[in-house]
Amino acid sequence: MEWLIILGAVLSLVGLAGLIASAVKVMKAKRAGLEDAELRARVQKAMALNMGALGLSVIGLMCVILGVSLS
Repeated sequence: MEWLIILGAVLSLVGLAGLIASAVKVMKAKRAGLEDAELRARVQKAMALNMGALGLSVIGLMCVILGVSLS
């Protein structure tokens, strides 16, 4: 079950990278000094990335826990 642990770790790291990318996008949007509507639109786009990355990270952590439990 080592492959499940490795797969889960990779998924979690990809999810973490997505979360960091989402945070960077929001920070750039806030620093750009945009109008309220444009800022909201950019934050909503980053929110979709954020939720997807969070879901991927959770699935990865579940794979790690399952791999450890079955080992």
